[in-house]
Amino acid sequence: MWATLALTAALQLTPAQQGSLALTNVRVTYGVLGQERKDSKLLPGDIFVVAFDIDGLQIKDDGRILYSMGMELTNKEGKTQFKKDPQDLETVNTLGGTRLPSFARAVVGTDTPPGEYTLKVTVTDRAAKQTQQLVRTFEVVRPQLGFVRLALTYESGLDAPALAVPGQALLLNFATVGFKLDNKEQPNVAVEMRVLDENGKPTVGQAFTGGVQQVRDEYKAIIPWQFILHLNRTGKFRIVLKATDKNTGKSVEQELGLSVVDAK
Repeated sequence: MWATLALTAALQLTPAQQGSLALTNVRVTYGVLGQERKDSKLLPGDIFVVAFDIDGLQIKDDGRILYSMGMELTNKEGKTQFKKDPQDLETVNTLGGTRLPSFARAVVGTDTPPGEYTLKVTVTDRAAKQTQQLVRTFEVVRPQLGFVRLALTYESGLDAPALAVPGQALLLNFATVGFKLDNKEQPNVAVEMRVLDENGKPTVGQAFTGGVQQVRDEYKAIIPWQFILHLNRTGKFRIVLKATDKNTGKSVEQELGLSVVDAK
């Protein structure tokens, strides 16, 4: 049911007091480096991402940090759905300080039963021999037409934040779920993307569009999509996605913010 688990860490951003381990700035996000989600309700097929800071780590003179991370996922009845024992990890805080931005994510299978689930992440500072746990509950709702796995990446495929500079190109990745199949067991889904400026005006006259009417068996429950964003000027923008299931006539929309700033 639970497809994969990934635990990752990024570089140090801001200093903190060394010696007292704490897990802070906890939030649910769209993708590893994405903006915060408004709620913790997920459709089957989505990815639950929790971003947080590991604060108060002991750091060696060469910037190395020795720590471990593991996780367990349980359903409402307390039954383990997925478990990964703590792994010994090592990273370097190139910018110094004792804070390490980190992430835990679980991919929810398209066949996941609706209900409440609890993610527990265990973090240990191996040098200080201190351990802290993070517990976050989320809900998997009943299948319906919607967007899942919404995230920005660079063209290389690496995760990207919703912050860029003119001249960059980002890929908007997402998938649609909850569509109906016709009598030939095929979907008929159309998607469109509009980018709106700060005043809510579309940046170009026509929406960027795509459509699928025939897929292989592995895509009959979830269809992946991708749009490229060529960023040519600064500003704050809203990306508006719309998906229409032409087999039922139902539509759904999803928004994502994007800031493009000068590299000064």
